[in-house]
Amino acid sequence: MADRDPFVLDDPVGESLRGPHAHLARRVGGAATYLPDVSTFAAVSADPDPERWAELVELLGRDAFADMFSCPVLPPSDWEPVFVLEGRQMIRPEGAEALSPGDGADGCVVELGADQVPEMLALVERTRPGPFWSRTPELGTYLGIREKGELVAMAGERLRPPGWTEISAVCTAPEARGRGHAARLVGALAARIEARGEGAFLHVAEANTGAIALYEKLGFVTRRPVTFRGFRTR
Repeated sequence: MADRDPFVLDDPVGESLRGPHAHLARRVGGAATYLPDVSTFAAVSADPDPERWAELVELLGRDAFADMFSCPVLPPSDWEPVFVLEGRQMIRPEGAEALSPGDGADGCVVELGADQVPEMLALVERTRPGPFWSRTPELGTYLGIREKGELVAMAGERLRPPGWTEISAVCTAPEARGRGHAARLVGALAARIEARGEGAFLHVAEANTGAIALYEKLGFVTRRPVTFRGFRTR
């Protein structure tokens, strides 16, 4: 069973880029970001000095977008804020009630692969669940639900700090909402994550009260508030 140290969740991007997602990283010194079209998230080493931020500028370029997610430290004061979004980080604690892995009665849950990326991008365009690019599915397993052959719901794995896997890109087409698709997909992913000895976690905007209520029904509890931030480098 994987070590489920919750403190790695304080810097999930940095821990992922230094750990399980190192093969998807670009780095300069103590700064790292994902490869193009995988993710825009970037991170610097803990307790960064000015040199670390200069390394991130070298990596991204000047006047470039730095998506710092929930970075535990703030960049230099002359970096221009692009967005600020309040949210929360939620986890499934050890001992939570087991969930269905998406087979048997939930057999409509299917794995999505490279051949389905155009469909996945089309669904994301319609539903806007958050950052998602052509290579984002390389971050982990993605599951979907089809109706009459059309992909109408999706969720997948994103950040991978050691011992944990984040569930993200939870989305349902407008015409297919209210049928329990999001609950089925998130439950299936959490069950698979826990079956390999890891902990399931996710992030949600504080204003998305419907999603928070759904996740709580699936056994997720709030670990901490987070503030998502993006900046323009200088």
